[in-house]
Amino acid sequence: MMIENIKPREATSIINSLLGGVVPKTGVQHITVGRSAEIQAFINALEDVKNGHSMVKFWIGDFGSGKSFMMHLLNTVAMKQKFVVANADFTPQNRIYANDGKSLALYTAIIDNLAIQTKPEGGALSTLMEKWIEQIITKAAQENNISIEDIRNEQYEKLIQDYIMRTVNELTDVGGFDFGLVIMKYYQGYIKDDELLRKNALRWLKGEYHTKTEARQDLGVRDIIGDDNFYDMLKNFCKLFVSIGYSGFMINLDEAINLYKIPTAVMREKNYEKILSIYNDCFQGKVSNLFFNFAGTREFLENERRGLFSYQALKSRLETNKFESQEIRDFAQPVIRLMPLNETEIFVLLQKLKQVFDINYKTNVDITSEDIQLFMEELFNRPGASEFLTPREVIRDFLNIMSILRQNPGFDKAKLFADIEVKDERPVEEDLENIKEI
Repeated sequence: MMIENIKPREATSIINSLLGGVVPKTGVQHITVGRSAEIQAFINALEDVKNGHSMVKFWIGDFGSGKSFMMHLLNTVAMKQKFVVANADFTPQNRIYANDGKSLALYTAIIDNLAIQTKPEGGALSTLMEKWIEQIITKAAQENNISIEDIRNEQYEKLIQDYIMRTVNELTDVGGFDFGLVIMKYYQGYIKDDELLRKNALRWLKGEYHTKTEARQDLGVRDIIGDDNFYDMLKNFCKLFVSIGYSGFMINLDEAINLYKIPTAVMREKNYEKILSIYNDCFQGKVSNLFFNFAGTREFLENERRGLFSYQALKSRLETNKFESQEIRDFAQPVIRLMPLNETEIFVLLQKLKQVFDINYKTNVDITSEDIQLFMEELFNRPGASEFLTPREVIRDFLNIMSILRQNPGFDKAKLFADIEVKDERPVEEDLENIKEI
């Protein structure tokens, strides 16, 4: 079981991130175990979205069961299938419905994190804009029999602007005029090397203007992106990406427990209503090539008082297929439950991590498969391990031991294994239950 084709950069990203207790942004496919059925189902769903359908999936699992890991893996798979992807986390400061700037904050995070295969770390907005503009320039040159060099001259600026506006109008439904105007400004900045104009256009597209006056002064537009219209803008971007030649736009929203924690019932309900309207848009064919993934705990989904199931219209859509069991899974439904990794899968995962660690440090730490077995026995035999040991903790302990052995070869492994402590890292459930209703 050798890891193949791993780039040094990916190895470093994996080790550094996992030691820090977070999921690596790149390279996760090299250490994936036990999720092949879920991934296959996801690839089938991507195929549908590529063909013009839209999709919403809810990835539900307990704390530490690998939801964030799964989200990053979905990114890697989708980028290979030529999707534009974006990740954002729900936090107390951002949500999907708001009237105080909190959903605009979510929108800005999404646009900031746009990623494509050549820019997997995010920040791909300007690359995508330039790609699109170059296509418009080429099209205008061909249709008007002008050479690709000449068409960049100032005399043809108006021609290109007409093409930009026409294309944007064909693509967009709501808010298209200002969207087109801003892209035109971006084009002017791009062609004339006017860095400030380009920056201002990007600022508008990211939702970073907070007053219409300022946006009008800088860009001559009437409107700005806000809580009320950010979803329309995401749909506009989706159409734009598809027109460039991408398969679609996938948006991953993690840490959905933060919607469950919204203290006011009315505001929580408004957020669930927004999720329902996105869900209906996607499944009723009102939008094309758009894929939303939400990741959250069982509490977020099933709690009848404050979870998604507290909103009847969502509950009826998201209830699990009653014929599903742990052995017989139905991955076609909107909710995909992530089962915890079993001990065999964790063993394979640790073997893979050992290889990545050695590749990263150009070393060969003295840990055998038998040692990994011993490490796992020590860990899983601890009091409480079966109840709350998560892959995150197993991985961190294993890498910490590897780090010590790399720097202190010959140190007694058995002593390190014996020193392992199992801690309950889960958030306290009663805290969630006792959040004050306002």
